[in-house]
Amino acid sequence: MLTPRTTLARRVTAALDASPSRIPVLVGGCGSGRTTVLRQLRERLGRTAVQHIDVERTATTPERFLHAVTSVSPFPVSDPSAHQAGARAAFDTTLAFFSRARTPASETATFFLDEFLELRTFESFPGLRRVLHDVIDGLAASGNRFVLTSRYVARTLRVLREHSARFEVIHMPALTAEDTADILGPTAAPGGGDNDAHDADFLARTVQALADGRPIYVRALADELAALREHGGPGGGDAISALAGLLAPEGRLAKQCEFSYELRLHRARGYGALKAILEILADEEGLTLTEISHRLQRTPGSTKDYLSWLEDVDLVMSRQKRYTFTDPLLRVWVRLHCRASAPSDDDLAREVHRYAMPRLPAQTDAPPAPPAEPVFAMAGGPAPGPSSGIIEID
Repeated sequence: MLTPRTTLARRVTAALDASPSRIPVLVGGCGSGRTTVLRQLRERLGRTAVQHIDVERTATTPERFLHAVTSVSPFPVSDPSAHQAGARAAFDTTLAFFSRARTPASETATFFLDEFLELRTFESFPGLRRVLHDVIDGLAASGNRFVLTSRYVARTLRVLREHSARFEVIHMPALTAEDTADILGPTAAPGGGDNDAHDADFLARTVQALADGRPIYVRALADELAALREHGGPGGGDAISALAGLLAPEGRLAKQCEFSYELRLHRARGYGALKAILEILADEEGLTLTEISHRLQRTPGSTKDYLSWLEDVDLVMSRQKRYTFTDPLLRVWVRLHCRASAPSDDDLAREVHRYAMPRLPAQTDAPPAPPAEPVFAMAGGPAPGPSSGIIEID
């Protein structure tokens, strides 16, 4: 069966193997599996042919970044002392290395730039005001192969929209019920009979729905269910109880949501006002700009700016001029934890029940149809067309 995950791997491989090669750009939220895909691709292509660079961890100064890249590269480095140069010179040397590097067998080199937007860190240095534009232009002109990733979908689309047709934006797909069943494994069907198979299918669809198809949430629920079953607890097959435990103050998903919440807010402007808007939307989603501005007690103009900054880091989205959380489980976390005191057990049970009930699949539901092939769409509009260069895959 063709799943979104296997389709994604084929798309990336096909882009790299094209002549000239395209540059896949994997975009998706925290825990969507971008880095996992890069690691799998690296094993498939061979470690001596690929360099995987964690830009988020190494983008400090241009000089130190150059040293971090070249000191562990599987590709020969012509001038290993170049990291001693100034900021602009070090940055230019890094771009030249990306463009001209070859494998020890003098073949085309492949670079994976994980969280490539973090290169914006260098824009605070003299002479480096257009870092991302320079990087994108440099990669597009290179004969080498690249795969980029970013957790910031809106920013990535905006940065690439006016640039080379060589970039191919690919959205990380949500897990299907079948993917979820594979992750649940024996947790879902401990026996193997017909009834167990039916229960396993229902549990997989329940976990997939509660996790919104997000891999990091599915994995946490699968591990919690396995732990409950191993210890013989009454909630061994109860995904709702497992979710409540994971969202408790010290729970695994509570910590994951806190990380995503703080990381994105710190990458945006207007920290305090943005938190206030998220609390407003946690109380009631689907509000218009005017309704939010009234609750925030700010002008519609300033509120529109705040909302655009939240959209810029993918915390909220707008449909038909009404705003909602991009991640529905993060909304539950805000309702539970963005308050003066820690949530009680009753608070956890109430909020998780409120979140879960509309999402639970019916016991009589048939398994969903196999997913369709991902569709190509232009980044600048809803339908494909010849005028825009970037291809976006949903």
